[in-house]
Amino acid sequence: MDTIIFDLGGVLIDWNPDYVFDAIFANNPERKKYFYDNICTPHWNEEQDAGRSLQAATDLLLDEHPEWQDEIKAYYGRWEEMLGGAIEGTVQIFRELKAANKYRIYALTNWSAETFPVALEKFDFLHWFDGIVVSGVEMTRKPFPEFYQILLDRYDVAPEKAVFIDDNHRNVLAGRAMGIESIHFHSSEKLREELVSLGVIGH
Repeated sequence: MDTIIFDLGGVLIDWNPDYVFDAIFANNPERKKYFYDNICTPHWNEEQDAGRSLQAATDLLLDEHPEWQDEIKAYYGRWEEMLGGAIEGTVQIFRELKAANKYRIYALTNWSAETFPVALEKFDFLHWFDGIVVSGVEMTRKPFPEFYQILLDRYDVAPEKAVFIDDNHRNVLAGRAMGIESIHFHSSEKLREELVSLGVIGH
């Protein structure tokens, strides 16, 4: 193995809309669930990850659901509050991999091009990578094979010599289909065990 590829959200960075909407929908979890399932859905959010502008995304929902105006506007108006902080156990693993100086280390992230600069300013460790491929910049996203291929081609990565880490099982399966050893992230502790078993890091 000569290359490690990290997902960011849910692996190195704690991102969760609940940090905003638990307060907005205080004491009404059913209404919050309806909002996630029917208004600001994961599919809607992924379109921004694939390059749609935040303004276009917001306007689309405001036209369709004017009665949810305040909640829809809060999604990107308060987006930075959804960043809960670094997942320190994984950052420590990243630090050790970097210090070992044995691997090229990249990020492959589904992230809006408009919000990613906020993360870059907030998290110093994002500047440790040898390269970052951001879906919103490339106008495609995981789990589409062409998004993985952008990273492989741009940085001359041999898939059989790479390890990919992602918290979304769908994206992990897509990585495996590309011939990349792919780890489904559950916790920093479990990740360390899996990297030890692969011989990527020591005990």
